[in-house]
Parts: sequence; structure tokens; C-alpha cells
Amino acid sequence: MFKDNLVYLRKLNNMTQEELAEKINVSRQSIAKWESGETVPDLEKCKLLSEIFGVSLDDLANYEAENHMGMNVPPKGKHLFGIVKVGEKGQIVIPAKARKTFDIKVGDSLVVLGDEAQGIALIKGADFLKLADMIRNDI
Repeated sequence: MFKDNLVYLRKLNNMTQEELAEKINVSRQSIAKWESGETVPDLEKCKLLSEIFGVSLDDLANYEAENHMGMNVPPKGKHLFGIVKVGEKGQIVIPAKARKTFDIKVGDSLVVLGDEAQGIALIKGADFLKLADMIRNDI
């Protein structure tokens, strides 16, 4: 996982092994060994890599594209939780990881927003009301 993610992210950012090595103060050979899976970098180098590529440290180390419909490592803070099916009354089940990430609990109210060009978004009702109050108070 790590080695595949590293290769993907380096190429996505149009960087050579040498350019990446310079950014984190290691040799090109170190990068080559990490990408081949022969060795792995220490935690500090991993943190630098995640910052350079704008991904979470967890996704850099553990993200598996085959578990996410073939989609590669997402930018930090962006998520692909999977596919849900719409029930006959329009209901969906929000994946457990999404509920945990956004602290959605049983009984929470969600606001459904829509943009015909971009799609549907959900926001916790309490957060939406805070945002509305901020906007109202600024006017």
C-alpha cells in the first residue's frame, strides 16, 4: 500500500525520485527503495511526504485503491466512503466510517443541500444553524 501510494502521488505531482529526495533531504536511492517496498521511511519522513502531497499520514500508509472503487489516495480532508443504495422511500444508509468521521449519531438532524451542477450535500442541522447565524450576524 505505502509503496504504491508513494509512486502514485509522486507521479501525480510530476516529480522525479530525485526531486522528491531533495525535498525531504534523502538520497534518490532511498526513494527508489521505498517505492520498491525494500524499505520504508521513518515516521518523520512519512509526515513530510504526507505534507508534500497533501494527504493524511494514514492514507499515505494504508489507503488501498481496490477498496475504494479504484480511486487513488484522496487529498487530505476529502473522503470516498463507498456507494449507498437509495431505498424505495428515498432513504440511504450513511456508511459507519462517514458517521464516525463527521460525528453523526442516532437522532441527529441533517440538512440536505443541493446544487444541480455539483450534487447533494448533507450537513448536521446544528452546524447549519450556526452557519446561518454567522451569516445573519455579519449582514
